Amino acid sequence: MRIVVSAGGTGGHIYPALAVVDKLKKEYQDLEVLYIGTKNRMESEIVPNRGIPYEGIEIYGFSKNILKDIKNVFCISNSYNKCLKLIKDFKPDLVMGFGGYVTYPVLKAAKKLKIKTFLHEQNSIVGKTNKALSKDIDLVAVSFESTKDSFKKAKKVIYSGNPCGEASLLTKEIKKSDVGLDNKKKLVLIVSGSLGSSSMNDKLKEFLLLSRKSDYQVLYITGKKYYEEFVKNITLPSNVKVLPYLDNLAGLIKNTDLMVTRAGASTMSEILALNVPAIFIPSPYVANNHQYYNAKEVVDKNAGMMILEEELTGDKLFNMVKDVFNDEKKYQIMKNNLKSLGRTDSSLLIVSEIKEILYGKH
Repeated sequence: MRIVVSAGGTGGHIYPALAVVDKLKKEYQDLEVLYIGTKNRMESEIVPNRGIPYEGIEIYGFSKNILKDIKNVFCISNSYNKCLKLIKDFKPDLVMGFGGYVTYPVLKAAKKLKIKTFLHEQNSIVGKTNKALSKDIDLVAVSFESTKDSFKKAKKVIYSGNPCGEASLLTKEIKKSDVGLDNKKKLVLIVSGSLGSSSMNDKLKEFLLLSRKSDYQVLYITGKKYYEEFVKNITLPSNVKVLPYLDNLAGLIKNTDLMVTRAGASTMSEILALNVPAIFIPSPYVANNHQYYNAKEVVDKNAGMMILEEELTGDKLFNMVKDVFNDEKKYQIMKNNLKSLGRTDSSLLIVSEIKEILYGKH
């Protein structure tokens, strides 16, 4: 079996794609994969490091800069032509897109060549690229059941959940002591997305300093880009640890009592699969404010809490964390409600549906 995969820009697009690739590899020993991504974003490093053949195309998201956007029109046209050639030469059975503007020329070329296509939407609010492509796609899968209504023109839509949730269950556990913490103390894990967040970092220093008064411990992952600046000129309490990055974050989430996090799709899927209560601080800097709506899906079902970034203070977060740990009944209700929201068979379901569009029902 041969597949072309495309996803780009952030871990929220890339890791679900890789989770489905891993599932297909288990199903098809002879699986051949070609990944088409951007030349300059996260996927250009992550994917080749996994030993997956990679082709980069020059393409950018549209902005309000007219000159850049005119250049990008030519980039899209050139990328489309390159994708036509790559796909013709590779002869895949299926082309899969997992979001990000890089997927547009890839899936357009696949449809031109009459190759079966699959699209996955991780967020509750549909991205512009996925929306534009969906009516020509053979199979669309969504992470939130309510999102199905946004794909009314698609040929077939399924609620699959996010494959990162299923993958997190299988990942190797990381103990608190593995990162220099006490296994017996409660852990608040703070993450700010795969790229980090300077605006979050600035507002959370106060919370970390206030946490010296608590009986829990805090691990804050800043993102590599912001670590040096963050730890400069700050003396941290003994129960607080700061790291730039943690490989296999899901492994530590398994031993986390409470998360403070953005509301990116991959992190949310791991929280749902592993039943870890969270306080969401959605990024206001993302397309269609989709992180707010991701978080709202969980908060509305009494399975999490939310603070808008504009309302975030260290004191407010400190009191919210204290209230959660002081109210065991509320904490257990959130955990139980999380169980009812997550899917833990996403990759399995997606692979099953892919088989059906390729080969028909068995």
